[in-house]
Order: sequence, then C-alpha cells, then structure tokens
Amino acid sequence: MSLIQSINPWNGQILKEYLPTEPSEIEEKTSLAQQTFESWKTIPIAQKATLMKSAAGVLRANKEKFAKIISLEMGKVIRESRAEVEKCAWVCDFYAEKSSKFLTPEEITLPDGKKAKIIHQPLGIILAVMPWNFPFWQVFRFAAPTLMAGNVGILKHASNVPQCALAIQSVFEEAGFPSGVFQSFLMDSTATLKLLEDPRIKAVSLTGSEKAGAAVASAAGKQIKKSLLELGGSDPFIVLKDAEIQVAAETAAKARMINFGQSCIAAKRFIVEDPVYEQFLEIFTQKIKSMKHGDPLDESADFACMARPDLAEELYLQVKKSIELGATAVLGGEAPANDSSRFIPTILTDIPKDSPAFKEELFGPVAVVFKVKSAVEAIELANSTEFGLGASLWTKDIHLGEMLAEKIESGAVFLNAMVASHPWLPFGGIKKSGYGRELSKQGILEFVNQKTVYLG
Repeated sequence: MSLIQSINPWNGQILKEYLPTEPSEIEEKTSLAQQTFESWKTIPIAQKATLMKSAAGVLRANKEKFAKIISLEMGKVIRESRAEVEKCAWVCDFYAEKSSKFLTPEEITLPDGKKAKIIHQPLGIILAVMPWNFPFWQVFRFAAPTLMAGNVGILKHASNVPQCALAIQSVFEEAGFPSGVFQSFLMDSTATLKLLEDPRIKAVSLTGSEKAGAAVASAAGKQIKKSLLELGGSDPFIVLKDAEIQVAAETAAKARMINFGQSCIAAKRFIVEDPVYEQFLEIFTQKIKSMKHGDPLDESADFACMARPDLAEELYLQVKKSIELGATAVLGGEAPANDSSRFIPTILTDIPKDSPAFKEELFGPVAVVFKVKSAVEAIELANSTEFGLGASLWTKDIHLGEMLAEKIESGAVFLNAMVASHPWLPFGGIKKSGYGRELSKQGILEFVNQKTVYLG
C-alpha cells in the first residue's frame, strides 16, 4: 500500500508519511458519522453555536502551529498562512452567530388566507473533497455552515496536505464536538468515488480542478445526490481609462500574486483600456518586481514557491507554448529548475487567441495583460472564457461600473476592489467555474432539505 507523503515543496524534504485509511476503517468511521448524525441533528442550535465558537477559539490559540503546518506542507508564506487561520476562525464565529437566523422557518401566506412555512432540515453525511491551495480555509468555509445546519462532515483532502487534513479534524475534537461530527479520511480518488456510492453519503462539495469536478459530479449524478462545485477561474481584472491607475495597478499585483497565484479567484487576465495601458503595465510590473522571494517561514518574504514541482512544470509549459505562438514575456518566462517548485513571476502581453495564456487557466504567478480600445471590448474579452468565477472592474464612474457589472459573466463582480471570499457574501461561479454557493445565508442552505409544511 502506497504511503501518503507530506513533502515540503520549498526543499523537497519529506516531512511525514501516513498509511491511507483502510477500507474497513472507512466503513467504521462512516458508520460512526451516521450514528452521530442521528443525535447531532437534534442538538439545539445554540449548543452547536457554542461549540463552533469554541472551534474559533482553538484556531486562534493554535494559530502559529497551524500556520507553520500550512507553510511547510504547501509553500505558502507564513504571513499568508496566519491570515488563513484567522479567516477560518472568522467564518466559525460568523456561522455561530448567524445560523439561527438563517435557519429560521419562513412563513408563507397564500392568496386564500391559508398558511404554510418552509423549514430547513439537515441531510446527513456530507462529503467534502478539498484542494491544497487554501488547505484550511476551503475546508472551514464548508464545515462551519454544514455542521451548524445539523449535518456531519467527512473530508477527503488533497493528497499533498495530509497534516492539514488531520489538524483540521483535531480542531473540532479539541473544541468539544461529538466524535464523528467531522472526520478526515486519507484516501485516493478511487476510494472517494466508491464512498460517494454509499447511500449514507447524502451530498458532496468539491473545490478543485475541472477534471476532478466532472468526475465527482458525474458520480453524484448517477446516485441522484446533490453536488456543489467550485472549480477553476480565469478572472478578469478590468481597468477603464478613468480609473485610479496607481491604486488599480498596485492592487492588481497583489491580486495576481496572493497565494503565489495559486487561487481560483486570483486575478489572471488584466484587461486595460488603451489610454492607460502603458502606465498600468509599468506600475504593475515594477510592483511585482519589488516583491521579495524567500523561504515560506521567512517573515519578510512575499512569495516562496508553488505547491509541487509538477505544478511549476505544467505552468511553465503553458507559458512556453504561449511565447512560441507569439506572446511577449515582459517579465520572467524562464523554466523552473528540474524537480523544483520555485517559479519566477511572469507577465505576458501580446497574447495570441490560440495560446494557452488566452484559453486556459494559469494557476500560478503568471499574469496576462491585454490592451482594449473601449469598455465594450473589455467586457467582450472578459466574457470570452469558459470560466466565470469572479471579476474586478475599476472605474471612477460607479453608475457605469454597476451597469457593466451586470454584463460580466461571473459569480461575483467587485468594483474598485480585489475579488475575495468573505463570510457575508455568497461565493461561487457559473459556466465551467462550477455551480452552487458557499458562504453567507446561501451557503448554509445548500445542504438542507427546504421542506414545505402546509398548514391546512
């Protein structure tokens, strides 16, 4: 049986090795989850809220420990890892405080004067298939609303972050949640799809690649089970000629380089009106050049490395092919060293329509910058992708910005701000970026039975 390895991508060091969860253990733990659900669903929401507040406290009390695990296991710089842990505590607090209101029965008065109501009841065991890029945040934004709704969770985390998977389970255990409310299984995709066939699994939430999403959604569909998908993105960052260019360009650099570009909602395509194109490009380039490269645990480092060597190589091949087809590398463009996760930040311009930089998601520190003649052309270019997760639009004319936002094909549009996930705001995409919504009220209602009760 192959061991699951936790590897530091900065230096290739094997940190820990784990045995995969055995089939017999998967069965035992799934049975525990089902038994726990029967009691967990009846626990008053105020009691659940107290436990969720406790989870937030565990996260904050162990912030340094968890942040170090994140940085060592997937290469995120330590300052960003701390922020991720804090954000997880925030989402736990949010749902502890808001779930009672979100789940309050909704009363309906019919035209004939009769009454009805909609009540919200949990479904059971929800399977979460989660990625490595935000190894704590992606899980907690699923877990907090799902558990508060009365469901129980099973986590299948990315294979390169097993320490994070087990640490997350420990948070709920230390917070006092009943055994079986949240469990992490160390298993591969084959075992995951088999588990999804189990009738005790009622739904699945996946954040990850288009390929993984298609496989899980297909398996869930065959079982007539609900699925929620948050997949890739090729988010446009649109800068109109009247924008605050200095602020826009500096924010653009942060939006591209956050998490070293390994984010579904990182800005990836920068679409700039002609009159301010050169100014934007200069500031943008200089800002990225000024960022410091260093060890993930270096307090002063702005970026470190990608999460795995194969990801760095895959990204470079997309860049290389794009340059061969006519793209210009304004910054970077060099190949990573053999078997290295380190990657030089890259900016591409003059992007051919048949190139990977135009058509594909670039999941890493590569920015593509386009020049357009008008706002209309900017929106057309923004929409010329299979993805539709988030978009950022910069203009001083807020009325125009709101009008254009309605024309952008995405799950969210942020005016004069960087796209970000936020507990108060529904999060999700359209087209090949997936379906369903996480966070806010919409997030907690994804995995409940919205039952109609007619009061005759």
